[in-house]
Amino acid sequence: MANVRFEGVRKTFGTVTAVDDLTLTIPDGEFVVLVGPSGSGKTTALRLLAGLEGLSGGHIWIGARQVDDVSPRDRDIAMVFQDYALYPQMTVWKNLAFGLRMRKIPRQEIEKRVENAAEALHLVDLLKRRPAELSGGQRQRVALGRALVREPAVFLMDEPLSNLDANLRAEMRSEIRRLQQEIGTTTVYVTHDQVEAMTMGDRIAVMREGKLLQAGGLTEIYEDPANTFVAGFIGSPGMSLGRWDVEERASELRLHRGACNLTIDTQGRDQLHRGEVVIGVRPEDAHLWQEARGMLGPLRGEAVMVEVFGREVFITVKCDAGRYVIESARAVTRPRIGEKVEFGFDPGRLCVFDSQSSDAIGRL
Repeated sequence: MANVRFEGVRKTFGTVTAVDDLTLTIPDGEFVVLVGPSGSGKTTALRLLAGLEGLSGGHIWIGARQVDDVSPRDRDIAMVFQDYALYPQMTVWKNLAFGLRMRKIPRQEIEKRVENAAEALHLVDLLKRRPAELSGGQRQRVALGRALVREPAVFLMDEPLSNLDANLRAEMRSEIRRLQQEIGTTTVYVTHDQVEAMTMGDRIAVMREGKLLQAGGLTEIYEDPANTFVAGFIGSPGMSLGRWDVEERASELRLHRGACNLTIDTQGRDQLHRGEVVIGVRPEDAHLWQEARGMLGPLRGEAVMVEVFGREVFITVKCDAGRYVIESARAVTRPRIGEKVEFGFDPGRLCVFDSQSSDAIGRL
């Protein structure tokens, strides 16, 4: 096992910058998820770490060794891909053992490692089958097992669950996390699915357009996003964002936009500059006015979407200050689409962002 360090890493393809000044340290044994939309640079960063792409700038360390010019086979990593990449003519046992045989590991050691991986991944009854005889989830477990038997310093996983259906993805998320916690191998996991990121990683690193925007634990990323992109991307649904004008009046702050007005007591709080800001609110911090007390408001708007997920109801309300998703625990009170509703926000739960830079500047 080993830690991983990206130091000012850069990768360009012609005039396109795929990774731009990536600096990130991953401690030994940590499970870090690189998450972001398509084109964010997360897979390129993983391929740079694996040695499948050459650096345009910066350095990468695995443990105490700088690996900038080290070949992939000598980096002591194991990689799991989206497409499984199994040998169709080989049995599960031979797929698991193939890499070890190429490295001329003694037969007895190969059998021991294959047996341990098969037990951990519930593959014992499948060892004589070929990939064509396996389900998607079983094939993915074989791909994981092939990486597991390598006993590498670092596991690299590139969207390994994207080909599975929703139920299998949930099952495999749990399986991968359990295995990683048991063996303690440093793991870098790439996904575009923020739900995977939130449920699997010790830390999340959010990327966009080649840049690392924020890295931290789930609570930090969720509660204190560094900018509006992270705020809107992380969470299901993401944070609602709207533009408001700010006026300071003695010990209170007035937020307004059109017919929307909020007055906030600012005693003991940091003061915000006058002008326009972006206010972010998580769905669980916004409620229909009749469902909670002590809120900021009331605000008035029109219900434009109502989504029911069992006991949870998400209501999207459009008002002069933007669209806000409200979480309602009382399905009996849900409005109809087009209906006028009153709602409010929990005090102390509003994230404030600069309207020009999009960076976080405070909380109200």
